[in-house]
Amino acid sequence: MEDKSKYFVVKQKAVPEVLLKVVEAKKLLESERAITVQEATDKVGISRSSFYKYKDDIFPFYDNTKGKTVTLVVQMDDEQGLLSDLLHVVAVYRANILTIHQSIPVNGVATLTLSVEIRENTENVSGMIEELENLNGIHYVKILARE
Repeated sequence: MEDKSKYFVVKQKAVPEVLLKVVEAKKLLESERAITVQEATDKVGISRSSFYKYKDDIFPFYDNTKGKTVTLVVQMDDEQGLLSDLLHVVAVYRANILTIHQSIPVNGVATLTLSVEIRENTENVSGMIEELENLNGIHYVKILARE
């Protein structure tokens, strides 16, 4: 029998609209902008049964990472100061850097493996990853593991 509690990290653009609306409804309830599930589901345009079916199965990535280690793989240009810029972004978001391993650059491109601990005061992890992806010289950022 297959393990039914596997986790996947999926970019938002790949998530079905109904699941994104469940996350929206949960935010409305948590922020008290909606008092009842019916009110929240009406506002986002899904049925209550859809909400109850998925409510425990989807959450924003950053909501469930506190106290965890996230390992990222980053492919980046071999440019002076780029690693420093990347580490600065991690520091601004208050993630604790546990390990850094950078490969020897080949054809001007290096692969960086970065493990960070997500602490109670760490800000939005998905925002951090998005900001890393937007740095000039970064080819991609992938989440390798979350423990």
